[in-house]
Amino acid sequence: MNNDGKQTAPAVTLLPLESFQSAFEPARTGVRTSSVLMGAMISGAVAIAPTAHAQDATLAPVHVEGQHDNAYQAPAAASSPKFTAPLLETPKTITIITEELIKDRGATSLTDVLRSTPGITLGAGEGGTPNGDRPFVRGYEASTDMFIDGVRDYARGSHETFNLESVEIVKGPSSAYTGRGGTGGSINLQTKKPKLQNFTEVSGGFGNAGQWRATVDSNYAFSETGAFRLNMMKMGGEVPGRDGVDVDRWGFAPSIAFGLGTPTRVTLSYSHIDNKDMPDQGIPFSNAAHPELKRPPKVDRDNFYGRVKTDFRLNEMKTATALLEHDFSNDLKVRNVTRHTKTLNHYLLSRPTFDNCAAGNTSSACVPSSPDAQFTRGNRAWWRASESVINQTDLYGSAVLGGFKHTFSTGLEFGKEKIYNKSMSLTGLPSERDSLHNPDSGRYYNYGITYGRKTAAGEIETRSLYFFDTMEINEQFSINAGLRREHFEVDNYTNSRSDGFWNYQAGIVYKPAPNGSIYLSYGTSSNPAGENLGQGGGADGVAGGAQIRDLKPEKSRSWELGTKWDVMNGMLSLTAAVFETKKTDARSTDALTGEVTLNGSNRVRGMEFGVAGAITPKWNVWAGYTYLDPDILNYRSGNSVFDGNRIKFIAKQSASLWTTYEVLPGLTLGGGATYMGMRYANDANTLELPSYTRYDAMARYEVNKNFDLQLNINNISDEEMHEASHVGLFAMVAPGRSYMLNATYRFD
Repeated sequence: MNNDGKQTAPAVTLLPLESFQSAFEPARTGVRTSSVLMGAMISGAVAIAPTAHAQDATLAPVHVEGQHDNAYQAPAAASSPKFTAPLLETPKTITIITEELIKDRGATSLTDVLRSTPGITLGAGEGGTPNGDRPFVRGYEASTDMFIDGVRDYARGSHETFNLESVEIVKGPSSAYTGRGGTGGSINLQTKKPKLQNFTEVSGGFGNAGQWRATVDSNYAFSETGAFRLNMMKMGGEVPGRDGVDVDRWGFAPSIAFGLGTPTRVTLSYSHIDNKDMPDQGIPFSNAAHPELKRPPKVDRDNFYGRVKTDFRLNEMKTATALLEHDFSNDLKVRNVTRHTKTLNHYLLSRPTFDNCAAGNTSSACVPSSPDAQFTRGNRAWWRASESVINQTDLYGSAVLGGFKHTFSTGLEFGKEKIYNKSMSLTGLPSERDSLHNPDSGRYYNYGITYGRKTAAGEIETRSLYFFDTMEINEQFSINAGLRREHFEVDNYTNSRSDGFWNYQAGIVYKPAPNGSIYLSYGTSSNPAGENLGQGGGADGVAGGAQIRDLKPEKSRSWELGTKWDVMNGMLSLTAAVFETKKTDARSTDALTGEVTLNGSNRVRGMEFGVAGAITPKWNVWAGYTYLDPDILNYRSGNSVFDGNRIKFIAKQSASLWTTYEVLPGLTLGGGATYMGMRYANDANTLELPSYTRYDAMARYEVNKNFDLQLNINNISDEEMHEASHVGLFAMVAPGRSYMLNATYRFD
């Protein structure tokens, strides 16, 4: 079979039996080829070997591609050459959600993926803080620590799964790897790339609440070294359990590659995602008139507190990437990636709160259990665009120096990010009161929006130099180290600041057996003022003013002790770790002057366990458990002191289990559960988002080799889940019970 995936003449390459065995060793490659195919190849070689003609002829090699049946295990992080060792020998927790796992669980957005990943909780925008994906990793916000193919994705947006091969979550401080931020970790989205084979996969799905989704993944090898790939997606319908909250999104992602299989390769790719989902801020939460009420009020989960004929959101993300790679030899390679991104986050949404209920208000309108209870429907309008250009150059390989083998990576990164605003003036759209238990979301408003001119609101420039190395002392010990120097400049056209800082990570790895490791690592991160320019408020927002000018970077340090084992002939990965991250020089507000200072501190201690891979060829499993102890050590806001409280939005315990089993030839059943512990929604720890457990299931039947049907049922028990908040003003509501039947057809 040639690189095009087409059948060729029966050419063979004569190899010893040991070579065949090592080539197909599952523990080393993670690829399993059927014994029938292997036997046929070996028998063919033996049958031809005695003939003189076969021995003298120059024959082309046979290219064999095996089917990876270990769908949930990833042998390496694909995001960057900065990872200079395989996962087993990397002294850091890296959680990888593979494409197969994403599909099996029926996840269509990054939020779907993250809500079932232990150690991650979700936050919410409120209008002024932009709406979009807002994850917290190991207790710290990571909304601007997100990457696509190892390159920073700056602007806040809502990410899709249709063009993803995996989601990689690097736990613990990652500034040495990624630059600014990354206190609790970073998230990388690995996209699909062209391959030297021909295939097309078309999927269509329908579900309750009018849900529907269609995707196309088509790859065409137009030469022996070139290929084109196209991924497309369109999705619509409503969110189950949220009346009036509809979904309207599409995506288009073409890519073309030249020189595949040769020393010099060029890949050009583009992605355009439009998200017009109805903005949904959930239900009103905190009630100053009744501060004893700690949890969101009991209301019909289907209630929508927005305006279905008025509210809107347009989130556009356009990304163009050029990747150039060259192999000088097997031991020295270089790559350069240039990324240009343009985004728009534009919306008018309703913010439901109990702003009508001031402290001391004794009216029935402020008693959530009363049929007369009311809430305030406020307005939030936003128009913000961003444009960024980032260039990375990496030189990486391996060499023997000083008698030790070194696997190294060094590089340069340059980036410029700029944001633009338009003011939005509303007429005919009042901030109004409405019934809490029977909100009228279908009202018609004769309103208007007046836009100001587009103006630049701020910019960030970065320059970085980094070096990483894994030194093998012997078969059992290795040392992994990395160092990064970054120069960070931020300017909001009122005030500016420039900082240069170092970050590093170091770890020692001990392998008591070839399939296991024990490691101890230490790392740092830095959060300069303005790193979230345009994506948040306060010292990181456009209005940060003198706060940007006067604040030095926050500093974080972390250690981790862990172990990793590949068992079941290398098909199942087990991980465990204990860790602590401490942020010193954290931002706090001086009670006397009201100025933001660096007198705060906080700390997150915890432990984490993970399982990923296959127990048997028919039985896949992915599971994890995380315990976090997120403490505020020193933090003040005005006259309020929060020392000793738990960091808001963070659950102490979270866990997830998902497993599938092929019960009959072609019939696979799967299911799992996700647990999320209670989270506080404010610094004072007076408002709680309750814990919940969610159950999901799937069934897939392969009608034939080209066609299969898959049914997913998520949130089987129709659990009411409040999964995010913005300082307790409102509580976001997760989808209710969801059914989706998906049909997939594949052809070459």
